[in-house]
Amino acid sequence: MNLFPIFDPAAAQDTTSPLAARMRPRTLDEFAGQQHLIAPGKPLRSQLEHDELSSMLFWGPPGCGKTTLAQIIASKTRSEFVNFSAVMSGIKEIKAVMESAVRLRHTGRRTVLFVDEIHRFNKAQQDAFLPRVEKGDVILIGATTENPSFEVIAALLSRCRVYHLQPLTAEDISALLHRALQDKDRGLGQLHVKFPAPLLHRIAAFASGDARTAYNILEVAVQGTPPVDGIIRITETELDSALQSKSLLYDKAGEEHFNIISALHKSVRNSDPDATLYWLARMLESGEDPLYVARRLIRMASEDIGLADPQALQLAVAAMQAIHFLGVPEGALALAEVAVYLSLAPKSNSLYSAYGAVQQDLATTESEPVPLHLRNAPTALMKTEGYGKGYEYAHDLEDKVSAMPCLPASLQSRQYYQPTNHGLEAEFQKRLQGIHKRKQQQKLGI
Repeated sequence: MNLFPIFDPAAAQDTTSPLAARMRPRTLDEFAGQQHLIAPGKPLRSQLEHDELSSMLFWGPPGCGKTTLAQIIASKTRSEFVNFSAVMSGIKEIKAVMESAVRLRHTGRRTVLFVDEIHRFNKAQQDAFLPRVEKGDVILIGATTENPSFEVIAALLSRCRVYHLQPLTAEDISALLHRALQDKDRGLGQLHVKFPAPLLHRIAAFASGDARTAYNILEVAVQGTPPVDGIIRITETELDSALQSKSLLYDKAGEEHFNIISALHKSVRNSDPDATLYWLARMLESGEDPLYVARRLIRMASEDIGLADPQALQLAVAAMQAIHFLGVPEGALALAEVAVYLSLAPKSNSLYSAYGAVQQDLATTESEPVPLHLRNAPTALMKTEGYGKGYEYAHDLEDKVSAMPCLPASLQSRQYYQPTNHGLEAEFQKRLQGIHKRKQQQKLGI
């Protein structure tokens, strides 16, 4: 009852199928990468070899082997294997599969349900799996490119073991491409292709961990090169034609978006201009909204630099105006300029910490009324009530500083802003120390 066939052995022998489909590993020994999961003695390999499956989620980027692992399970398990696509299916199909699984269990047989792109199911659809997964009527294997913490409901997540698949390394992909060139049954071995190792490695680096992309590039390069004396010789020219433009791994609404902006922010904070430029370019070249990047740079200027270099905020705002006026690609250099400036500027989080301390007091202390001496008194009644009484006009004093308290009574001992000795804040620190000293002298009548 394989309603949605996932594994067709004949596809590997069909020369009209894409190279990536023909070269898909059929056993764990052919599988590349993920040794932390499938090396001898590792949990996932042990589960497969002993046919002791439990519900699990495969989480990883495109082309890292999620579906291939499911196919290997399909070929090895002694259970009924059902492939289910979150893109093509809904509640009705889920219920039908669940009812069939219950009937099979009564006959002593298990159902393994593979759900590709499980993150595309909404909460109600994911809820439909819960009762049967919990009772053991079905063993769920989900595949997702998104972080399950955000995309899979907590109840279902707690009932599945999460296996985190990593992008394939360039060495892994180079080995796969070399195997495809040698394989005469499923690969390109019968075509007598001469493909220099450095060019294979270039494909592997270009693919950014995606084996499917690498296979596709290899196949295009070979198909686009006519043989000479029965041999297909690939050169830089043929490879350049096959590569075209690189598609960077990025999702403006997904986890990679947050990962890269986090890397950019932390590179700026750590005064690393090279990493700053790299992560900035990764975002912009992947199609990120440049105004979003500009807004985050403004935040960095305030959070991580602050008064150590007040010009940082001015430059960040100017870069936002430049990108708004020019757009991309012309405005990208304005963002690069301010990003490097921020990374090299003196750092201080004093304002960030001070504002956080104020927020904490606002949340935990009484909202006291404004002290009377700080209130304006535009009417006679307000003057009678004491508004403005005792106010000291700083400009009338020699040092332009008054010992008059300006915080509510219960908070008068607070000192929220504590400047560092970095950049301009070093001068502010000296100035603040002088202000405190003068106020103390005034209180003592000196």
